[in-house]
Amino acid sequence: MKIYIITDIEGISGMCVFQQSREPGPEHERARHLLMGDVNAAVQGCLDGGADEVVVLDGHGSGFNFIMEEMHPEGFFVTGIQRPEVLCGLDETFDAVLLVGYHAMMGTKTGILHHTQNSKNENRYWYNDRETGEIGQMAIMVGQYDLPVVLVTGDRAACDEARAFLGEDIVTVSVKEGYGRQCGKLIAPKKAHQLIRAGAKEAMTRIPKVRPNKPALPIEGRLQFRSKEIADGFTPRKAKRVDERTFEATFEQVSDILWF
Repeated sequence: MKIYIITDIEGISGMCVFQQSREPGPEHERARHLLMGDVNAAVQGCLDGGADEVVVLDGHGSGFNFIMEEMHPEGFFVTGIQRPEVLCGLDETFDAVLLVGYHAMMGTKTGILHHTQNSKNENRYWYNDRETGEIGQMAIMVGQYDLPVVLVTGDRAACDEARAFLGEDIVTVSVKEGYGRQCGKLIAPKKAHQLIRAGAKEAMTRIPKVRPNKPALPIEGRLQFRSKEIADGFTPRKAKRVDERTFEATFEQVSDILWF
């Protein structure tokens, strides 16, 4: 059994302010250690559940968030900068995908650090008229390989969003509950690691039950920015501008859905 884990950082245990995820500095360095704790717990849970190989993608920002000395010795880690594609190394030979450290989509009031793709520009995305955050985007992208997302970890709002998009058969692990965008009730990372490990182990049993997310092609996409000024600075690859803040595009292949 071969498992691919995609990581983000805003939904990791112990994360609650953007200072931890955006700018280099002491808080970001601490966040990298927190990230490794959640990731390693997920890797161990997969192994506990019978996985033979676990590959982990460093998915936050431009990459290179992992701490080499803290990598789980039985996992494989895809990291570095200038990734040639969004999901490096993912193909049909895998059995399932896990999303570790994810957050709710932009505009989710109780979502800690909620955003979609760009927290400063406050982007919002729709596919076939359904607003979709990063959890849904990743599920669509891995669906092209006929792979299900069987586990999502993050705050409670992210877990609710995951079940709404992917169904009640997936496993979710909530490591915090939001009171605002940068405030919430957090579980201690050590406790979160126990829950994530158990959740990942359980997720291995759900693989036959969870269906891949495969929307019909072509996909009609819409991207909206927070302001006209931000939209004015956007150079589209294929989208056309339909109003002051909004661009629309038609995607003939799933791998292009981020590239408006």
